[in-house]
Amino acid sequence: MLPFEQDSGFKADQILENRGRVAIFIDGSNLFYAALQLGIEIDYTKLLLCLTDGSRLLRAFFYTGVDRTNEKQQGFLLWMRRNGYRVISKELVQLPDGSKKANLDVEIAVDMMALIGSYDTAVLVSGDGDLAYAVDAASYRGVRVEVVSLRSMTSDHLINVADRYVDLEAIKEDIMKISRSPSPSNIPNTAPSIANYTYRPISGVSSMDSDRDN
Repeated sequence: MLPFEQDSGFKADQILENRGRVAIFIDGSNLFYAALQLGIEIDYTKLLLCLTDGSRLLRAFFYTGVDRTNEKQQGFLLWMRRNGYRVISKELVQLPDGSKKANLDVEIAVDMMALIGSYDTAVLVSGDGDLAYAVDAASYRGVRVEVVSLRSMTSDHLINVADRYVDLEAIKEDIMKISRSPSPSNIPNTAPSIANYTYRPISGVSSMDSDRDN
C-alpha cells in the first residue's frame, strides 16, 4: 500500500487518472511473440482504444520489420496506417543462420525522446530491456511512462524504471479478437480500460533482455 492511501483517502488509480496527452510506442515484434505465448490474436482497434483509455492521443507508433514480398503483411500494414497507427518499418536482414531480423530499438528511443514536450504520458508496448535507458531518460524530462508487455518477456530493469506496468496476461481478453471477421472494418469500436490493471515487479522472476526480431 502506498503511504498516501492510508492517510489521505486517495487511491493509486485516482492519482494516475490524469494522464494528459498520450503517445503510444508499440514494438510490433515483441507484441507479436507475446500474443503467440498467450495464444491469442490481437484486435488492433481494441488495443488502440484500450491503451488510449479515454485520454487525448498524440500518436500511436507501430514499429516493425517488413518483407516487401509478403503481400499479406503489406495489406496488414496498410490497414494499420488507415486505422490510427503511424507505421515505422525497416527491411528485414537475413542472418547467416537463415533467420531474418530488423531491430528498431533506436527508432523507438529516438521518437520517444524527440516528441518530449508534445505528450505527457508514454505507453511503451515492449518488454525489451534495451529500452530501459530511454524510458529512464524520458522520466527525468517529466514524462510518465507506462510499460505494457507479457511478464515472462519483460526485463525487470524496464519495469523498475517505468511509472506503471501492465501485464498483457491481465488484459488479454480485452484486446483479443473474439472471432474471425471477414474484414478489419467489422472489428468492434469499443474496448475496456486498462486503468485497473497495474502490476509491479515480482522478486525472483528472471528478466528477458535478449535481442528479438522486429
